[in-house]
Amino acid sequence: MPNPFHLNGFGQGGKCTIQNSPGPKARGCFVFGVERFRELAYNGGMETLAKLFGGQARVKIMRLFLLNNESTFEIEEVVSRSRVTKANSRKEVNALLAMGFIKQKTVVHEGTRGAKKKVPAWQLNPVFPYVDSIRDLLVDPSLLLREDLAARFKQVGKVKLMIVSGIFIGSDKSRVDILVVGDKLKKNIIQQIIKGLESEIGKELNYVVLESEEFKYRIDMYDKLVCDIIESAHERIIDNGQLSTYISKK
Repeated sequence: MPNPFHLNGFGQGGKCTIQNSPGPKARGCFVFGVERFRELAYNGGMETLAKLFGGQARVKIMRLFLLNNESTFEIEEVVSRSRVTKANSRKEVNALLAMGFIKQKTVVHEGTRGAKKKVPAWQLNPVFPYVDSIRDLLVDPSLLLREDLAARFKQVGKVKLMIVSGIFIGSDKSRVDILVVGDKLKKNIIQQIIKGLESEIGKELNYVVLESEEFKYRIDMYDKLVCDIIESAHERIIDNGQLSTYISKK
């Protein structure tokens, strides 16, 4: 008997149950649920998604597989990338495996003396019936932007300009996902914030941190990286106007 995928709060009786081999009734219930999810998740962000999908740990791990759909992860990699404890990672991986969201493979490692060790690993199951709908919800760029990114960077120094692109606007052509420009920036704190974002989003982020003077110098020198970031599609999360004025004069 297939393990049902429960999505709480939708459909008749407050619950929409989706089987791995769904009939038309279950399929229609899920379509209704996704639209309702999108509305609620947009307003509530990560907290709402966590409640809908059974906790932040599951959301993080699902995003990890969704955004790295061709990659295979062993348990240690799931733990390090999602920043979920090993015990909880095993629990969520087993649950996702049981419902068919991921599939298991065996990876062979060679020891120092030529001994071979077989280790289980997991990958997104591309034929899972609702993988596209779940991806649209959990990796919705507008939802990621709704997360209060500006507030997260309050303690990193005097941020004058913060630009997001790439995954945050649904573009796979952007060179970076985040650009932070300011004065007396605390790069170690920024790195920790980025790691936290990566665990929530499920994907490694490309980011650039520059002091204001270096940013201006790069603009003056028509630095290709900075010019590409400024000229490509992006969203300005923080902008005190000083650097924007400087850019516009060039």
